[in-house]
Amino acid sequence: MRCVIARFPFDLFKTEVQDAMKGITPEPITGESVLIGRRHYPVKQVGEIITGQDRRDFTAGEVTRALGRLGFECRPAGALAPPASLTPLEAAPDQLGNPPRA
Repeated sequence: MRCVIARFPFDLFKTEVQDAMKGITPEPITGESVLIGRRHYPVKQVGEIITGQDRRDFTAGEVTRALGRLGFECRPAGALAPPASLTPLEAAPDQLGNPPRA
């Protein structure tokens, strides 16, 4: 599929993106992410690897659109953040009005 990232045309194929990301350790996700295989990668990391460009040269939206058109599952920023919830045991002191024990 032909796409434009940072004003440069690229012919990308899903298998080529998957092959390029094999053996690459995902960086911590702080923004948008993409699922490739069983791993979630930041879209900027994937964009840098598949285009060979510096991350400052393109936006996450450009890479997200291209990867989405290739059939990858893209997620918005914060979609992987675990919910901030307490276990029932941790929440009990607040519910009972007692200070938590140290």
